Amino acid sequence: MPQNFELIMAGRLLLASLLGALIGLEREIHGRTAGFRTHLLVSLGSALFVVVSINFYRVFGDFSGLVAVGVDPGRIAAQVVVGIGFLGAGAIIREKASVRGLTTAACLWIAASIGVACGAGLFVLSILVTSIALISLIALKRIEGMLDRDSYAMLTVDSDDTEGQLERIALAIAACGLQMSPSGMERKSDGSMVFELQVKMHGRHISYEAIDRISSIDGIRRVSFRRMAAA
Repeated sequence: MPQNFELIMAGRLLLASLLGALIGLEREIHGRTAGFRTHLLVSLGSALFVVVSINFYRVFGDFSGLVAVGVDPGRIAAQVVVGIGFLGAGAIIREKASVRGLTTAACLWIAASIGVACGAGLFVLSILVTSIALISLIALKRIEGMLDRDSYAMLTVDSDDTEGQLERIALAIAACGLQMSPSGMERKSDGSMVFELQVKMHGRHISYEAIDRISSIDGIRRVSFRRMAAA
């Protein structure tokens, strides 16, 4: 190993910080909780774990039996894969039938892998993965926005407690060409019912026709619509 070991490792740590920060910057712009600083720290910490592993091997990595301790340089770095799962799980938010934060969790996972690669000295691959990640987050997101794809919404209906009311609501939704699956229901103290319905739509917005059909059913008090947030 060269004499300027610490300088070489410092360069790897700086590159890991830069590449992790670039991915975090995109998340920061989109208002995600795990943003610029979080991704930078994840990538930097992952790189440091690898650097420490390399140094352990440099000091204790003699498997000839002449040294008391033999060290596997990949053991510490392997724990990064396990540890980042907990941080990624913290970025995922479940809100009723909607799940947010999957993309951010994936970005944290990528930032950790970039840090590991930088710590191992795989600079070209680290830069390549960062470039691919940024392209997928920025360019492909715009392409996704142009696609007329199916989306999901949460429909909340306040109604009198009338027998067969849920079936009538389902028929009104089906008449508009939409698919529905009940997500929950609640009986209020005044005897009314609240139905929470997950609706699959073609496009981004529910049609006014569907809202009007539901609102026209006898006993319906209020209809509210909320499109499920993207990851």
